[in-house]
Amino acid sequence: MAKTKAAKMDYTDMAHGPLMRKLIALALPLAFSGILQLLFNSADLVVIGQFSKTSTESLAAVSSNNALISLIVNVSIGLAVGANVVMAHAIGSKDMDKAQRALHTSILLSVICGMIVGVIGVFCARYFLVWMKTDPEVLDKATDYLSIYFMGSPANIIYNFGAAILRAKGDTKRPLLYLAIAGVLNACLNLFFVIVVDLDVKGVAIATIISQYISMALVIAALMREKDYCKLHFKKLAIRKRELLDIVKIGLPSGILSSFFSIANVIIQSGINTFGKALMAGNATGASLEAYVYTSMNAVSNSATTFAGQNYGAKQYDRIKRTMWDGMLLTLIISVVLGGIILLLGKPLASIYSKDPLVIQYANDRMKIILPIYFVCGMVEVIVGCLRGMNYAIVPMIPSFLCVCVYRIIWVYTAFRSVRTPLVLYLSYPISWVLNIAIDGVLFAIFYHIMTRPAPAMRRCIKQDLYCHETP
Repeated sequence: MAKTKAAKMDYTDMAHGPLMRKLIALALPLAFSGILQLLFNSADLVVIGQFSKTSTESLAAVSSNNALISLIVNVSIGLAVGANVVMAHAIGSKDMDKAQRALHTSILLSVICGMIVGVIGVFCARYFLVWMKTDPEVLDKATDYLSIYFMGSPANIIYNFGAAILRAKGDTKRPLLYLAIAGVLNACLNLFFVIVVDLDVKGVAIATIISQYISMALVIAALMREKDYCKLHFKKLAIRKRELLDIVKIGLPSGILSSFFSIANVIIQSGINTFGKALMAGNATGASLEAYVYTSMNAVSNSATTFAGQNYGAKQYDRIKRTMWDGMLLTLIISVVLGGIILLLGKPLASIYSKDPLVIQYANDRMKIILPIYFVCGMVEVIVGCLRGMNYAIVPMIPSFLCVCVYRIIWVYTAFRSVRTPLVLYLSYPISWVLNIAIDGVLFAIFYHIMTRPAPAMRRCIKQDLYCHETP
């Protein structure tokens, strides 16, 4: 395979130089992108909560879909993580041909996944919501929102794949810009469709999918303008078996892992739905505010995946461990600072979403359980991200399945069944994170040792105190 010279390529070299500074430089735009996206998603809830004629009911209808949307979309988004790692490996090893094959396989795969997710979401929306025991008062509105939302799935998934490709070369600034453009449009359309046209939940759904197609168009245009690893040519779109298998090997476990979280969260959401629309709205408000902390920590873990991927490709294994420790430190700082601010300003922030005192109280009840220990969740994500970058994508899936999916489901059907309160439901989150980080930490130590130990021939040379030029 022909390999290009790094000097001619425009990408961030993550295998050399100051690690923490580069990690922060990569994570910051990614965090801003996520926060910006959350701001515009929050705009949906705020506009509905403040300007809809049936604010609490409409807010509950929109928010009741979040766990279900994540469940259906996460496998495809996980594959985008696979595309990011495969591209990072190709860039780290300076293999232009492999990068091009990975790029065009990824984009075509995203189109296929987007169409499948869209069809499933549009035609099965009501069935899913009934299964989740959605309050009959909000079922029709929730179905309207979900059906329209999934029409934007192709754009959403293609954008995520395109942004993952750009991140592999260290470019997180342009995805941030594209989200800003699409998000401003989304916020303006929210106000227009809800206040002027009076479309209620349908209006915010329409605004969302329009903004998603705008962001998709921008990221595709950016890839077409690239000049090296990431240049997109429509005529080269094809599924390459080797690259597809690499993407699936890394990305599918990531998507399945995210779906485990979503399955458990759907079941927890089903429990929340039994308490009525005020708690549904309050839970969604609290979750929306917590998401700013999670998204900022997740930016660090995604950056750690890219760093680990490039360093794995460049065989700079010691920098992978340093990436993990630096990433965990950053997530701790983010959780303590940002989470602390949100806790202190909990009621004023929740009042932006709804004027209902009961909704505000429910939101704060949730955040008091989640935010103080949220840093553990962020640290788990960093460890998992580094393992993925090291090509161990399946390894973290098993403990997460047991600690998050199985454990939370058991909790719902045992502890929550015995004591039916929202507090008992929320406690399942921090306990699962503590269990998860204990197991993932041990797994990272084991597999890092396996990856870095000398090969058999080299070990024999070392044992005999001989110099060995190369390891067969």
